[in-house]
Amino acid sequence: MVTAVTRLAPPPSRLGIAPRRRPRSGRSGPPAPAAQRTAGSRRLGWAFVGSAAALVPWMWMLAATMPSTAVVSNWSAAWVGLDAMEAAALLGTGVLLVRRDPRHGLCAAAAGALLAVDAWFDVMTATPGAERAVAIALAAGVELPLAALCAVLAARTLPSRAPLDDHEMKDGWQRVVGSTPDG
Repeated sequence: MVTAVTRLAPPPSRLGIAPRRRPRSGRSGPPAPAAQRTAGSRRLGWAFVGSAAALVPWMWMLAATMPSTAVVSNWSAAWVGLDAMEAAALLGTGVLLVRRDPRHGLCAAAAGALLAVDAWFDVMTATPGAERAVAIALAAGVELPLAALCAVLAARTLPSRAPLDDHEMKDGWQRVVGSTPDG
């Protein structure tokens, strides 16, 4: 009975009552112009590039100082944790694909990355001989093909770029067809 009454009532915006919206955390007022968002994302992009560059000397230091063998007390917990994260990412990808939810690409990207990491560490930590042969077979036959499938699923969810419009051409640039921007 209550649902029938509420469905007959006009939406709050037609009654002159604006719906209450919570401000974004840390910000109030209208959203930032596109130029400000672009500048912020470029700074963030350069921060990621700098982080990647900082990892290069760190990798050299690790390669030079890390021992070739180590005894680890929680070895099984690390592998079970990695496999649990893989299972959760694959489950999320599957459930979202069944529901035709476009967010399946996010889970697929995570699953692909985890599968590739698992394949790498399986092969690199296996002892030489039969154990390494099994690790290579599983990596080549199961983990890496599934990681590639996940990468394709993730890439297909990315929005396609629209072609450039004339007003987006920079001064002095030439179009592919050979004409200059001024005609």
